[in-house]
Amino acid sequence: MVPHWLTGLAAKAAHTPVPTALRPPANGGGRHAAVLLLFGEGPNGPDILLIQRSSRGRVHAGQPAFPGGGVDPDDDGPIGAALREAEEETGLDPHGVEVVGTMPELYVWRSDNRVTPVLAWWHTPCEVHAASPDEVESVERIPIAELVDPANRLQLRLRHPLPSPAFRVRGLLVWGFTAGVLDGVLTAAGFEQPWDRSRIEDLPPEVLDLAARG
Repeated sequence: MVPHWLTGLAAKAAHTPVPTALRPPANGGGRHAAVLLLFGEGPNGPDILLIQRSSRGRVHAGQPAFPGGGVDPDDDGPIGAALREAEEETGLDPHGVEVVGTMPELYVWRSDNRVTPVLAWWHTPCEVHAASPDEVESVERIPIAELVDPANRLQLRLRHPLPSPAFRVRGLLVWGFTAGVLDGVLTAAGFEQPWDRSRIEDLPPEVLDLAARG
C-alpha cells in the first residue's frame, strides 16, 4: 500500500504554487520533460532514488538528479516519459511502481526544460544500476532520514543573490534544481527537521566547472 504521507504529499503537490524563479515561460517555450520522484521502503526507512549524471555529459554534468528526461512523442505524457527514462537510466522495472500524482510543471532555464515531477511508490523494488553509462555514473537509494539529518543540510551560493538549499549524503553533493525540489517535498511531507540555515558555502570549484559546461 502507498503510505499515507505520500498520498498526502501528492494531494498537496498538485496545488502547490510554483516559485517565480521556476515558472515556465509565458510564451510557451521550452522542451517538455519529466523526472521520477520514486519513494520506497528500504532497510533504513523511506528512501528516494537518485542518479549521478555522467561527468562526460554536456549539460548538468556530474550532478545528482532524479531519473528523467525529455517527453518523446511516443510517451504517454510526462508519466510515461518519467518511467521510460528511469528504466533506461537505472534498469528500473516500471511494473513495480505505482504513480500517485504529479507536481506542477517547473522550468529549468539552463537546459530550457519544462519539467513535470512525477511522484511514485516503489511497491516492488528491484536491483538498479547505471544502465546507461554515457548518461549515468551511479544510482543510489538515499534514505529520507539521511536527507533530513541537520548534519547533512547546508545552503550554497550559486548565481543568485540568495543561497539555495543543498544536501551532502552518501558522498554526493545534491544541489540546484534537484535539491530545491527535494527541500520542498520533504517539508510538504512533514519530514523536515530544524537545521542551521546559516551554514552557507560556495559551490566547490570542480562542481562549478562541470556545471559551466555546455
